[in-house]
Formats: sequence, C-alpha cells, structure tokens
Amino acid sequence: MRSPRVVIIGAGIVGANLADELTVRGWDRVTVLDQGPLPLTGGSTSHAPGLVFQTNASKALTEFARYTVEKFKGLDVDGQWCFNQLGGLEVATNPERLADLHRKQGWAASWGVADAAVLDPKECVKLHPLVDESQILGGLYVPTDGLAKASRVVVALIRRATQRGAEFRGSSKVTGIEHRAGQVTGVITPHGVIPADIVVSCGGFWGPAIGEMVGMQVPLLPLAHQYAKTGQVPELVGRNSELAEASMPILRHQDQDLYFREHGDRLGIGSYAHRPMPVDLRDLTESDEISVAAMPSMLPFTEDDFAPSWEASKLLIPSLESTKVEEGFNGVFSFTPDGGPVVGESPEVAGFWIAEAVWVTHSAGVARSVAQLLVDGRSEISLHGCDVHRFEEIQTSPDYVSETGQQNFVEIYDVLHPLQPRTSPRNLRVSPFHARQEELGAFFLESGGWERPHWYEANTRLLDDLPSEWTSPPRDPWAAQFFSPIAAAEAWRTRTSVAMYDMTPLRRLEVSGPGALALLTRLTTGKMDKSVGAVTYTLMLDGSGGIRSDLTVARLSETTFQLGANGNIDVDYLRREAPADGSVQIRDVTGGTCCIGVWGPRARDLVQALSADDFSGETFKYFRSKKVWIAGIPITAMRLSYVGELGWELYTSAEYGLRLWDALWGEGQQYDVIAAGRAAFNSLRIEKGYRAWGSDMTTEHNPYEAGLSFAVNANKQDYVGYDAIQRIKQEPLERRLVCVAIDDGQSVVLGHEPAFIDGTPVGYVTSAAFGHTVGTPLAYVWLPASAAPGTNIEIQYFDRRIAATVVAEPLVDPDMKRIKA
Repeated sequence: MRSPRVVIIGAGIVGANLADELTVRGWDRVTVLDQGPLPLTGGSTSHAPGLVFQTNASKALTEFARYTVEKFKGLDVDGQWCFNQLGGLEVATNPERLADLHRKQGWAASWGVADAAVLDPKECVKLHPLVDESQILGGLYVPTDGLAKASRVVVALIRRATQRGAEFRGSSKVTGIEHRAGQVTGVITPHGVIPADIVVSCGGFWGPAIGEMVGMQVPLLPLAHQYAKTGQVPELVGRNSELAEASMPILRHQDQDLYFREHGDRLGIGSYAHRPMPVDLRDLTESDEISVAAMPSMLPFTEDDFAPSWEASKLLIPSLESTKVEEGFNGVFSFTPDGGPVVGESPEVAGFWIAEAVWVTHSAGVARSVAQLLVDGRSEISLHGCDVHRFEEIQTSPDYVSETGQQNFVEIYDVLHPLQPRTSPRNLRVSPFHARQEELGAFFLESGGWERPHWYEANTRLLDDLPSEWTSPPRDPWAAQFFSPIAAAEAWRTRTSVAMYDMTPLRRLEVSGPGALALLTRLTTGKMDKSVGAVTYTLMLDGSGGIRSDLTVARLSETTFQLGANGNIDVDYLRREAPADGSVQIRDVTGGTCCIGVWGPRARDLVQALSADDFSGETFKYFRSKKVWIAGIPITAMRLSYVGELGWELYTSAEYGLRLWDALWGEGQQYDVIAAGRAAFNSLRIEKGYRAWGSDMTTEHNPYEAGLSFAVNANKQDYVGYDAIQRIKQEPLERRLVCVAIDDGQSVVLGHEPAFIDGTPVGYVTSAAFGHTVGTPLAYVWLPASAAPGTNIEIQYFDRRIAATVVAEPLVDPDMKRIKA
C-alpha cells in the first residue's frame, strides 16, 4: 500500500524536520510548500539566533530539545556544522534566581539532561571570560546545550528528505485548502491544486491565517522580539574562525531578560525586556527578494526599546563599553496562551493538522512526535501539554490569545511558582456558588478559565480548635507561596465532620444514543454494560496501552451516560471516535450544570435531612448513582469520593446551583459543615492513593506501572489498547508510580523534582502535598519497579537532598470502611 499524499505548509525548521521524519519512516509522497524562496524562506527560522537551552519545567519540551540536539549534531552541509555544542550558561544576579537555577538543575536531572551543574562565579567566568564576576552569584551550566544554525539545518534536511522522495516547492503561496465531506482533499496554490490526504500546517506565525482556511482557530499571537549585533569586541578578535562563529557557551541573563551568543568577533544580544509588540500579519510585506538582512519576519529595529537592555548588557559584559550596537531587528515569533506549542488535527476537517509555535529548540522533537502520530497513531512523548485541544473555547478567543500571549512574552524569563495563577484575564468562568465563596473569603486559583477556591479565609477560626497532630509545620518561603495553614483545618473537618467542595469545573459529558454503549465499550477498559445507576472508574488507552485519560462513567439510562472527564482533549477524542451515522450524541454539559461534593463522616446526615430519598448504605451503595430530590431540587447523586470519605457528588442544572448550596449550607450548620478548597482536596486524595491524570500518569504510562490495573477488566476484550495490554501484563515492570513519605516530617516538595537511589537519579516527583491526616509530607514518584515499600530514596529540592521512604498505599482507610460506610 502506498503512503498517503502529504502536503506540508511551511519549509522552515519545523516543516523540513517533519518531511525528514516522515520520509525516514517510509512515507515518500511528501510535498513541502512555502510562499518564500528556498531555502531562506523569510519566516522565523530564517533569522532565528539558534540558541538551544534544553532544560524546561515541561518534561515534553525538554525531551523535544534533547532529541533536537542529538539530531542536529548528526547533520552538516558540505562539512559545515549544523549544531555547535558549546554548552549553555545561565547566570544569576540575585538570590532568587540562583535558587531557581538549582531548581532548574533538578529538572535537568529529572528529564535526563546530562551533567547539568550549578557553578560558582569563578567557574562561570572561566567558561565565559567576558562576564563580570562581581555581577553574578553563580550560574547553571549544561554542557550539551549549544547553537543550532537553523537555516543550515533546513538545507541539510531538505537534501536528505529529497533523496527519500520528498518534493520542496518554494515561492508557492497557499491560497486555500480543499476539503469535501469533512476530509481534506488538496491545497490550492497559484500554480494549481495539489491533491492531499493529509495537510500539516507548519507555517509558524502564519499559522492562524492558514487555520482560517478550514475554519480552525489557531491560538497563536505573532510578537516581535529584539535582536541586535554589536560592533567588534576587542576580547573576541582572533578567538573564533568564520566557520566556527563561536567558542564560548551561549549565555542567558534572565534577570534582565537577555541572552547572548558570539558572531565571530561580535556579540549577538536578544532581549525580551521591551514592551510586547504584537504583529498584524496584514502589515507584513511579501517578497521573493529575501536575504539574511531583509525578510518579512524582520521588522525595523526600535532603538529606544533596546536602550535599557544595552545598559544592562554592559554591566554584565564590561567589554561592550568599547563597542556599540551596529545593527538590529525586531524579529517575529509565535506565542500562545500558555507558552507551549500547538499540535493537533482540526476538529472539523479530518486530515488537516497543525504544528505551530514551535521554536528551533524543540523543532526536531515536535516533528518526530507529529510524524509518529501520523504514521503510528501515537507519539512516544505525551503531547497533552502541546495538544491544540487542551485549550477551552474561551481561551481561543482573539482577545484572550492576545492578552495572555503578551503576558507570556513579559514573563518568559521570570521566576514563576508552579501554582502561580495569571492575574488577568480572570473571572471568565465561575460556578453558581461564586458569590457565596467570595463571602467566605475564598482564595481563588485559576485553571482552564475557571475560578477554583484553594482555601477559605472564613475557616481561619478553625485553627484555634485544630488538634496539634493535625497542625502542619511551617514551610520554607517557596513552598509557602499560594498555601495557607487553613488547608489543614479544612482537611481535618472533612475527615471528622462534613465539607462542601465545588466540583463544577470537572468536565462533564453526556454520551447518549443507541450507539453510546458500544462506543464506550470500545474506548474504555471497564465494563460498561452494567445496570442503570452503575458508576465505573475506567481508563481510555491508546493503541500501545498508554493511559489516554481516566473517566468516571455513570449509566443514567439504557442509552445515556454521564462522563467525568479530564478536559477538552477527551471531548475531541470522543467526538472523533463517535460513529458517523448519528447513533451517538456527545454533549459537553459542564457549563450548564454544577456539582457539589459533600464528603465526610456526617455527609449522610446532611443530605438525608434535606431529602425524602433513602441515602442509607443498604439502598445507596458505593459507586452507584440515582435521581433524587434535595431541598426540592432535582439532583443526580453519585456515591463516590475523590477525598476518601463517605459522601456524594451532587449534580444539578446551573440555575438551581445557588439554591442547592444555600440549602446544604443552612442545614449543615448543625453538623459543623464547612466549605473546603483544592489545597485540602489534593492532600486528601494523595493520602487515599488517588491519581491525577496529566500529573501522575499520561500516555507514556500503562495501567500496571501506574497502579491502576484494577481499572482494567480482565474479562473484557476488543477495546482500544487491548492487544497491547495482553503483551504488557506478561512483561516485568521496569518502573512504578509509588507514594513516598518525607522522613523529616516537614519538607514539602511541589513536583518535577528528581529522585535518587544510592546517589543516582532514577525518577521524578509528579505531585505532592502535606498529608494532614497522617502528619507528614507525601509525594508521588516514578521509580524503578524494584523500589518496594521501605525503600529509601532522596528527592532534590533546590540545592539540598531530602530523605524519603516508599510507603504502601493507601495510607488512609485501606480497608474502605470509611468510604463505604
């Protein structure tokens, strides 16, 4: 069978890499188009300075960068280098940055970036003699970082892909995308239509315009970023050959939003310190007359914007006093609402894909993953943080993309806490209980546009009564951010009385129709054909047995199911998999409904007092649902709990939400009811051994190593991933997700920290919290499968190692007596 006809739009670093990755996998009918001339097309690649710093808080982005480095090292053009592995040095000029570099060195250890080390000022200056030692406190050195010659890489990739059958066409502007019956069929150019089974837009900042051709919103903002070159620097004269260009590590001075690289005897300086400069694509000129000094993506240099950066540069590198800025430009790059790439297929036009907002650093890695998606159906690296469908609808609006894209530009080098919420835009999505939550002094964090209470200041009064064994120790300044000791009181009251949790932001889907059961049976690992009222925790897998998502599925009628899902990626997947005959309807009902989790040993007392329906354990069993009336309000009640206590999730239409809250709150006063937030929730769920998809497990993990084998029905066959599961369960595990307790009883880690056994990095932390019930900090960690309970490990937290011990799960209510009471 011949390979599909693929048209790639954009012959920059991403498009050329994708052509290379597809052709090496045997796909030989690949055409790459670009509106500019080849090989210097005039996009971001053509002027990219090429600095590759691999280490990132994101595991995926770091692995993309690692692959990019390895691939580019193996390329050359007529003996000229494509990647100059000089190393990368990031310096700190204040204690906060130095601490952050230690944190970043931990990410490098977690994600497999070898030999990263935090150095003292003398060691930094030995590596980069131009740096003023008196200005810095230290630096992070990664010897495998370096310079990518992006335009030369493109030439090498074009040559290689062409040899395998790919065709590259320059000066071929795409003017439209043909599609028929929801399937892409071709690409329109001034030279005619090119038939296509698959079209991949790798147009960079042109991506939104290409997406519009099929009605696809591409949440990407073109922004200009300043890059300048100095005149001759005396200290560099004679140091670098014209071919080598550079010999010192690439340099970042993030405290001033600057980076530096050598250009022979000159320095290049990039700055993010200036005001955001959004670019309207309509203002960019189109021309075939493109050179290294003039192209559509290079806008005039605004000297006033660069002036403060020049002064900061001279402070760090005093030798710049003897020269000046000789040339510069404002180069156009792509920014997204969360700073990540956008990869995925159009929800409306099958076969139309995008791979946009991808920088040179990650280009080969992203291209490999897209090629794996197209050829194999899955990427070996989880793409949940890059999938274009990760965004909620409101997050794709032009106003949102513009504001958040500009804010990401401003914060690109800032030291950001993992819980740090954006300050604007806020209050985009609020539950019906929002007014009451504000009255109770809720401290809100934001996710997916939703305002989510983290704790309630009204519960400060509980601290006076909090038993000493429930009191959490003081935290270090970093871990204390976006935390309050009130969370301990909320956890205590949940375990000892009853609490109300706003679960409205949980994604709720209604899957209905005569084909609903068959669809869910095919896509999940659990038994779906249960009696009406059954609730099932189950998994969706990919074809290799990786965990695509976890779901809670309630059968509301013979043909109607309510799904608790993880986000918009799940919605997109279910809609793609639904049969085309209309036998299944998939509705996102989240915005029109709401949910309160009522949990704790007195939860039954509270809900029973407001309802004539029977909530007894004999009548309303664990993991069952039924329609009930509470305070005269129609409710779908599900007996389940993510915090490990007796209770129900109470769902109703949004218009009844405030009345439901008020009824529960009023009646609950005699049971010492409180409102509780996500800080307590996260602590309680880890104590109970409950995983969070996206943090603790992804498509990179299978159910057995993630501790979720119970969700795989042993008697079920013919679901997506079944064949892989049959193979996996016969193989010995190489790693496992385990719970560890911190030995000192007080050090709280936050996630992504590396884990060590006998001094060797062997895994990483996924999520963590102080376990208020058990009185010690806890963390989930991926470790070798041999790490049984009792195994001693260390977790690197900034510049120190914290001892921890693997513990058996769950730590609370292992016999399920409380939750099934």
